[in-house]
Amino acid sequence: MDKRVAVVSGGIGGLGTEICRRLAQAGHQVVATDLATRPERLEAFGSEVSDYGDQIVFEPVDVSIVESCSDLYARVNERFGRVDVLVNAAGITRDVSFRKMQESHWSDVMRVNLDGVYNLTRPVVDGMCERGYGRIVNISSVNGQTGQFGQTNYSAAKAGMHGFTMALAREVARKGVTVNSVSPGYCATQLVMAVPEKVREQIISQIPVGRLGEPSEIARVVDFLAAEDAGYITGANIPVNGGYFMSF
Repeated sequence: MDKRVAVVSGGIGGLGTEICRRLAQAGHQVVATDLATRPERLEAFGSEVSDYGDQIVFEPVDVSIVESCSDLYARVNERFGRVDVLVNAAGITRDVSFRKMQESHWSDVMRVNLDGVYNLTRPVVDGMCERGYGRIVNISSVNGQTGQFGQTNYSAAKAGMHGFTMALAREVARKGVTVNSVSPGYCATQLVMAVPEKVREQIISQIPVGRLGEPSEIARVVDFLAAEDAGYITGANIPVNGGYFMSF
C-alpha cells in the first residue's frame, strides 16, 4: 500500500516540525502546512527536515479562511490522492487579562485555534469515512484543562477543541475514523523559552518531573494516536505535561 498521507497544520513551528519528523519516521508522507509569511522560518524548516527529502513537503494555508483550506486540499489531493491523517496543531496566543481584552484579542484566537480546526477537518471527514480509515489528532493544551491567567481566549479555544474531539469521535467511530486530542504542558519551544527566566523557573518549580517537556515527547504521542493499530482509541484526551495537572 502507498504511504499514509498526513497533513500537519502549524507544521513549521517548533512542535509542528517535530510532529512532521516523527510521522515521516513512521512512514507517512507528510504535508506541513502553515502561513507562508515567514521566509526565514520556512528556510530553517527546510534545513531541519532536509534528511527526509520529498517525504516532508510544505503547502501554504491560512487555517482561519475556509477557501484557503479548500484550496490546500485540492493541491494535496492532486499530488497525493487523499488525506489519511490530520493533525490540527496551528495556534496563536493573544494574552491579556479579560478585563483588558479587546474583541480582536478574542476573535483572532478563536478564528485560528478553534475555527481553524473546523475549517481543516470538515473537508477531509467524508473521504476518511468513505475509505473506512482516518486519524484526526487535535493539539489542545493543559491550559484548556486548568485555565490560565491572561488566557481566557486561549483556554476557551483549547477546551472547545476537546469538546469538538469528543463529539466528532462519536459521529465517525463506526467508520474507522478516530478523533483524539493531546494536551501538552509547558515545553521547551521558542514561545516558552522567550518567557523571562524567573517566570520560567517558577513554572518549572510547579512541574512534578522538574523540567520542561521536549517537543519530541509530544510528537511521540501524536505518532502513537496516528498509527494504524491505534484504532480502539477515540474521543480521548492525552495530557503530556510532566504531572503539572493531574485529574482524578
